[in-house]
Amino acid sequence: MPLSADSPPLLGCDFSSAPSVRKPIVVALGAALDGRVDLAGFETFAALDNWTHWLRTLPAWVGAFDLPFGLPRELVVQLGWPLAWEPLIAHYAGLGRDEIRRTFAAFCAARPSGGKFARRQTDGPAGSSPSMKWVNPPVAFMLHAGVPRLLAAGAALPGLHPPLRVAGASRIALEAYPGLLARELIGRRSYKSDAVSNQTLERRQARADLLAALERGSGRLGLRLALDPGARDALLADAKGDRLDAVLCLLQAAWAEARRDSRPGPGYGLPEAIDPVEGWIVTA
Repeated sequence: MPLSADSPPLLGCDFSSAPSVRKPIVVALGAALDGRVDLAGFETFAALDNWTHWLRTLPAWVGAFDLPFGLPRELVVQLGWPLAWEPLIAHYAGLGRDEIRRTFAAFCAARPSGGKFARRQTDGPAGSSPSMKWVNPPVAFMLHAGVPRLLAAGAALPGLHPPLRVAGASRIALEAYPGLLARELIGRRSYKSDAVSNQTLERRQARADLLAALERGSGRLGLRLALDPGARDALLADAKGDRLDAVLCLLQAAWAEARRDSRPGPGYGLPEAIDPVEGWIVTA
């Protein structure tokens, strides 16, 4: 399906902080019109630098990315790190992963059981993992690898980082979480696994039910996914769920792009009072 020439391409990104040929970054491309989101195809990247370069070659896009854009304010305050977002990201990007792991592990070790991790305000309504978590999933490393590269690609992050004044360029990056939309449509049923032994018929049926709900336009986003039979079969067969997660992010990007001029707030359907250290997950 061709992309619309009337609006910037929509991107939905299933991100990895350590992409490889076996587990690449997956980007779903599409366009939205009158409540329908057309899936145009996918791009995959086995290296972070290739992903960054590709994002920069597109002069305009609105993308929803499955990685955290900020850290919990409580954590940042206790560590004495910068409380302005751009200096904070620059400081964080300058740390090695081993140092991040040791610092966060020491923070958690000093806290009581049941409250080891600090959380962002958006984690509650989104049901997302703490952005300081370094294992299962390693979202702290996803932030470390992804956000500086989004900035290097010339992206604006509404509510956190203003657009760069580059002629003809308009790249808008939004934090997304595919699990938020998936849970709304099929509850807490598991629909994916990287482990072959866990790629069961039950998970395949959950993917089928999730795709059917997306194509019907079920759920509060009010958007209907349009895809051809070949794409549907490929999404159903993708037991790891990377492409399906990218499509879920694509729907979140479409919802946000339709609200790009929403006020009050920074636009794109984001709330007015976003903590400028933590950020916010779109549609949460």
